[in-house]
Amino acid sequence: MFTRRNFLQTSAAVAAVGLAAPALAQGTRVKLGYVSPQTGPLSAFSAADKFMVDKFLAAAPGLGLDVEVIVKDSQSNPNRAAEVAKELVSRDEVNLLLVASTPETTNPVCSVGEAEEIPVISTVAPWQPWFIGQQGNPQDPASWQGFDYAYHFFWGLEDAIAVFLGMWNSADTNKAVGALWPNDADGNAWASPVGMPPALAEAGFKLTDPGRYQNLTDDFSAQINAFKQSGADILVGIPIPPDFTTFWTQAKQQGLNPKIVTMAKALLFPESVQALGPLGHNLTSEVWWTPNHPFKSSLTGESSAQLAAGFEAAAKRQWTQPVGFVHAMFEVAADAIKRAEDPTDGDALAKAVAATKLDSIVGRIEFGRDNVPEFARANVSKTPLVGGQWRRKDDGNFDLVIVENAQAPEIPRGGDLELLG
Repeated sequence: MFTRRNFLQTSAAVAAVGLAAPALAQGTRVKLGYVSPQTGPLSAFSAADKFMVDKFLAAAPGLGLDVEVIVKDSQSNPNRAAEVAKELVSRDEVNLLLVASTPETTNPVCSVGEAEEIPVISTVAPWQPWFIGQQGNPQDPASWQGFDYAYHFFWGLEDAIAVFLGMWNSADTNKAVGALWPNDADGNAWASPVGMPPALAEAGFKLTDPGRYQNLTDDFSAQINAFKQSGADILVGIPIPPDFTTFWTQAKQQGLNPKIVTMAKALLFPESVQALGPLGHNLTSEVWWTPNHPFKSSLTGESSAQLAAGFEAAAKRQWTQPVGFVHAMFEVAADAIKRAEDPTDGDALAKAVAATKLDSIVGRIEFGRDNVPEFARANVSKTPLVGGQWRRKDDGNFDLVIVENAQAPEIPRGGDLELLG
């Protein structure tokens, strides 16, 4: 396939016969393109973007980096994500793509980077829907292939399942689980044979799955009735934030009263939980990063607590989990740029990203470790995951308390799981 990169390589060779590639890059600014869902139903994921971009640019000169960051909005739409990624490559001629927040954004951008031979650093999507979702045939593991330019760091479904089961097994329930899985990359991955159903069956839980629903659904009566009929003590799912607000409000109105509600994605953000008022108390979710995580930034030397406090002071709002991961994405970028033989050459920069061994604000980022299945090992680095519960305070705000840390004991617990009441 004749790509923009092929054209540039050929042109450079013709224009600079006898000139070594690294010499071409001397004094050249490295251009980074960053794509995230800044508007639309996934916009809560991007609350930390401006703060983190500004922080990276402020730190760059002290690290000896001459960089530019061009930010694009995916509008929470996969097609738009691919479109702006192509703009960054063809029009802006970026040397490195960065992308964060759900497979609907990460996957299209990584696919563009892979096709155009531009390295990509990706995060904030479980690794299975990221890796498998980009395969030509996701249903045929024998056909899956690794990537040459796309690299991803986050946790996997196996980690979330272990955290969820750890929370649920600490409580007295009937082990009946109702699943709220949307018809998107996350929902389909969680509901698949490599997702939650077999793990629940093996652990002795009975699953009620009423099927996939479309994002931005306004009536969840069918799902609510199915959960009531099955007597589900536990509800689990991975809805987008506005869908969970609709579902949980309707569920309480219709008399659905589970003992535990554990929702990935939707319950990550303080604003999403605060919008529920008293109905947000004691809801549970996976937790990727908090101010109490015992890690520090390789860019600034700040602790997790200091980074969160800086964000709160600048943004005038409560810290949010993507603060840590968006910052870590720029940590990986800076580290790779510094180590690359020629950071303006896609192959050299991709090689540097692949060789990352970095202690970051979200923990160790290193590709090729054996805690990832062999087929994805070269492209995926897993980060630690714990379980948390939102506790409503007297002033109406919420604290996120870590209640399960068996998978990452280095991250301290703040209390025990409490049942809904």
